[in-house]
This record gives sequence, structure tokens and C-alpha cells, in this order.
Amino acid sequence: MFVKSTLAAVALLATLAGAAVAPAQAHAGSPKPAPVVVGQPLAGTHAHNDYEHDRPLFDALEHGFTSVEADVWLVDGELRVAHDLANAKQGVTLESLYLDPLQDLVRSQPGHGVYPHWDGSLQLLIDIKSEGEATYAAVEKELSEHRDIMSRYTNGNVKTGPVTAVISGNRPLATMQAQTQRFSFYDGRAADLSSGLPAALMPLVSDNWTKLFTWQGVGPMPEAERTKLHAFVATAHANGYRVRFWATPDQPGAARDAVWTELADAGVDHINTDDLAGLQQFLTARSA
Repeated sequence: MFVKSTLAAVALLATLAGAAVAPAQAHAGSPKPAPVVVGQPLAGTHAHNDYEHDRPLFDALEHGFTSVEADVWLVDGELRVAHDLANAKQGVTLESLYLDPLQDLVRSQPGHGVYPHWDGSLQLLIDIKSEGEATYAAVEKELSEHRDIMSRYTNGNVKTGPVTAVISGNRPLATMQAQTQRFSFYDGRAADLSSGLPAALMPLVSDNWTKLFTWQGVGPMPEAERTKLHAFVATAHANGYRVRFWATPDQPGAARDAVWTELADAGVDHINTDDLAGLQQFLTARSA
């Protein structure tokens, strides 16, 4: 079924105008490419630096990803999406690459979710690269303008929408804690596992794999590190937090497969990758 769906998607992609338009070109007056969602949404997926793919967001959705990441810079009043400030181009924004397409997609889908008949929430991880307070305020303003699709926090209660924004990078924790209403949530770090921060504020804990573990997939995982990993995930889950690690091996091969296997076995909620097809194939094979 998965192979047939993929072949059908390839055939459909061949008919789409501008399907391979690069991000900078896609926002220079050319038509917005239509998203093609194939297969089933895959739990455990996270598209690291999603905006660097040929078709930001749409490529991730085609591969069933349920979490995508966008780095943002506040420049001249725009939330520009890029890894580096030098590459932050006018018009290539959080709204044009993610919020507007997601809003259009949700409105057009059966059941009004990101995927057809899916009641889950797509995680939009927004990594703030510029100054935290001003950029966060701009992010919240844009999220509020797309409130019909966004999860929100109001006076201690969380209402889950088709898209959940989580703030990473330069995160203004005190400001977020003080808000009685917001449309985004906080991305914690390993040190926050025992902080007591509520999941209504911090639903996600992310950290650098290489700062916590030495194993890179070569040979068996040391038992002490496996125990540490499972304890980390168990503690997070007991507090209502999801888990993600960045800087895990991401080159195709046995080492990456070994690390991904340990992450999946431990219950890590979001496996970080730039290789959309590779992770889709790995997780699909595990569930077969």
C-alpha cells in the first residue's frame, strides 16, 4: 500500500506546476505549489531545518512528518525564515512558508486537520534566532492572526488545534510564564526536566545529543547510556513532556539506523532528521 501511494504521489507531482520551485523563487511572484499529502502521518518524525528543502512544509507533509522546524529572524518587521541572517530574504517568511499554507490546507481537508481525517496536531517548532523578546512578540502576533488553526493557552487551559507552535532558540521564558493567553509553547532543555514547569507551558524538551551521550551508533550502545536515555524519556513523559534530540547522526548507514532504533525503542517522540525519505522508510519498515 505504501509503495502504491508513493508511486501515485510521484505521478501526481509530475502534473503540479512549480513543484520543485526553490523557496526564494516560490515567493517572488510565482504560484504557490499545492501540497500533496501521501500515506499516513508518522509519529516520531521531525523535519530539522525544514525550510532548506525544495518545498518547505510540502515535502515534509508528503513524507508524513508531524513536526517541522523553521528558524526565524525579525528583520524590518518581517519574520524571515533562514538559518543565517545573511540568507534572510525579504518575503520568505514564517507566514508565507508555513502559516498561510497550513491555514489553507486545514480549511481544505476533510475533518479540518493537517492530514485527512487526522485528529493530531502538527508541531511547528519556531527557532528564534534574533533578539528574543521582540521576535517572540512578532511571532505571537502572527500566530494570533491564524488563531483558527493554532493550539492556544488561556488561563491555565490548553485548547489543541491542528497546529501547535513551540518556541525554541532565544526563548523569553519569563514573558511566556506571565501570559494568561498565548498561541505558542516553550521548548525546554535537559536541565528543565526537574524544573516543575507545567506541560501547558513546556510540552517539549529538546537537547543536543552529543552533550548528553557519547555513543554515535558504532557498535552496541553502552548499557549505561541506554539506561540514561530510557530514564530521560520516562521522566519527561511522567511530567507530560515530549522529547527531541538534535545533532544525532544523520548520514545514511548502519550507525544512523542504530541510533534511530535506540531512540524509537526508548519512546523518543520526535526523531530529528534532514533526510525525510530516509526516516519515513525507517519508521514504515518498523511498523510493517
